[in-house]
Amino acid sequence: MPTPSVQLYSVRDAVAEDLDGAVARLARIGLRRVEPYAFHERTAEYGRALAATGLTAPSGHAPVLTSDTPEAIFDAAAELGMTTVIDPFLPAELWQTADQVARLAERVNGLAGLASDRGLELGYHNHAWELSTRLDGRHALEVFVGHLAPEVVLEVDTYWAAVGGADTPALLRELGDRVRLIHVKDGTLDGDVDRQEPAGSGDVDVPAILAAAPAATRVIEFDAYAGDVFDGIARSLAWLTEHDR
Repeated sequence: MPTPSVQLYSVRDAVAEDLDGAVARLARIGLRRVEPYAFHERTAEYGRALAATGLTAPSGHAPVLTSDTPEAIFDAAAELGMTTVIDPFLPAELWQTADQVARLAERVNGLAGLASDRGLELGYHNHAWELSTRLDGRHALEVFVGHLAPEVVLEVDTYWAAVGGADTPALLRELGDRVRLIHVKDGTLDGDVDRQEPAGSGDVDVPAILAAAPAATRVIEFDAYAGDVFDGIARSLAWLTEHDR
């Protein structure tokens, strides 16, 4: 099993209150990797928390595609020892036509060179609308990928892909090695984030998803969780440890 990580957005309330304590608690659960968000805004704090726990952050989320200073984001990522920077969000209204999608890919391709200059890969993370929007019979995400430079990578959010109507295992097989990371989460397929569950507990076909992307880093995430989210993360990690082989 690739060493799992966790998206720190899952514990955003704890991070806002005590970043060091939140990261230390994840280390006690047994995680060795984390995926920070908005790390360019708290670079020194993230660096301190990682150094104190021995955790690493090989990937992180930041709004590179809409930033006026993407170089600063890439510099922060390099300072934290990352290898991959993921833009986590572009709104649904930007994915409605083939021309829009082509322009988005052009923007990504242009920024990938800036990332490469710092030894980084640049990637994109989907929500549901990149899959639910169809362009000439294809998912908008597939059209997007068709325009991407070879060095641009993907982090497929497997929950949102399923909510968007994709056959997620088939999508992952189609995208192949471009998928460096996957967000692993479970729940109902109606997109109700308040009903998300630990991996293996909901309606998402997590075993088939893992089998379709054997080399991708597994990043545990919850958009919301009804209980103690640290417990939910621990349960997801335990499930992955037992079933992801």
